[in-house]
Amino acid sequence: MNYWFSSDLHIGHKRILGYCARTIFMTKEDRIKFENFPKENLRQFEFSDESLNNMNEGLISRWNSRVKKDDQVFHIGDFGFYGSGIVTGEGSNINPKSYEERLNGKILQIAGNHDKRSNHTKFIIERAVITLGGYRLNLVHNPAHCDYNYKINLCGHVHNNWEIQRFKENNKTTDVINCGTDVWNFYPVSINEILARHTKWQKGKNV
Repeated sequence: MNYWFSSDLHIGHKRILGYCARTIFMTKEDRIKFENFPKENLRQFEFSDESLNNMNEGLISRWNSRVKKDDQVFHIGDFGFYGSGIVTGEGSNINPKSYEERLNGKILQIAGNHDKRSNHTKFIIERAVITLGGYRLNLVHNPAHCDYNYKINLCGHVHNNWEIQRFKENNKTTDVINCGTDVWNFYPVSINEILARHTKWQKGKNV
């Protein structure tokens, strides 16, 4: 059995395509329009249903290309977009469980800010603490809620804004690693991949 990590799939969320520049899933027509669209007005850009479907299916395909049936996956929040999407144009109201059931692995869902609006997935908890790769790791969606009692926190929420940051509070520090799908080429990642990126980051920061 292997262990995998991911977060922020945002299944069903049309405008996440633009917010996070997920151009790999856009139709050619949408991508050309998007690349020439004023970025300050992204909330006004309307992606096609085809691009949304490409994203939903592409995320599922990439997940299943790595994860096997008996593997354990920790998804650290915002699995699906559920809420007022039809009204606002942000996306489409979906049943996250119908997508979760198509994914390989035994999935532990950690709650994100979108997930709290619906409890359709199998498991949604606030955080998890695990021991893996020689570390005790705290898994929490929002990095602002990291726990300084752990050397490493794994998070989501920040999408492609950053990969790793060192947080400081009084005399305590913790390294917070973003497991968001946007910074891992839209694949789940292993603990070895996460720790290797952390080591490279430390060398680059000379810390």
